[in-house]
Amino acid sequence: MGRVRGVLTRPMVVGALAVAVVLVGVGLSWFQPWKLWQDETVREALPEATAPESADTSGGRAATQGQASGPDRAAPVTVASGDLISHEHATSGTVKLLRLADGSHIVRLEDLDTSNGPDLRVWLTDAPVKEGRAGWFVFDDGRHESLGRLKGNKGSHNYRLPAGLDPADFTSISIWCDRFDVSFGAAELVRV
Repeated sequence: MGRVRGVLTRPMVVGALAVAVVLVGVGLSWFQPWKLWQDETVREALPEATAPESADTSGGRAATQGQASGPDRAAPVTVASGDLISHEHATSGTVKLLRLADGSHIVRLEDLDTSNGPDLRVWLTDAPVKEGRAGWFVFDDGRHESLGRLKGNKGSHNYRLPAGLDPADFTSISIWCDRFDVSFGAAELVRV
């Protein structure tokens, strides 16, 4: 036992053990393997946008039959949609590009089911969606716009497009792991 204690107290061995502990800590921090067993479910409702009020040129209150006295509620219009396919991790769900009554756009992920991971983003891209390993890395080759961090790896959530961004310039959505530059899953946006 004394011989083992003597070896463990040598500066070289202590230094090597310290370096090993630091490397394990950095590796765990970088890969975050515990996220593979942690699910985050988010259930956001569709946003309600108020339609612009109609102008009343008669000087009085505009009257419309069957209309409530409050502002009109306009349902979002689906501009494009697609089904998510798996890439690096098993991924399923539906993606919709919606135009709200005020003219703004959102991307809605519905019934999303994918693995959790470090630094996941929702990307709007102009890349083609390819099945299998060939599709894992294509989304950062062309134009892409990050819509923000993935709110949860399960459920339904909304991501607002930045003002001035033309959604017609993009053809796909990717659940992108920014840390490892790989797609967890993607969907081609088919115009409606």
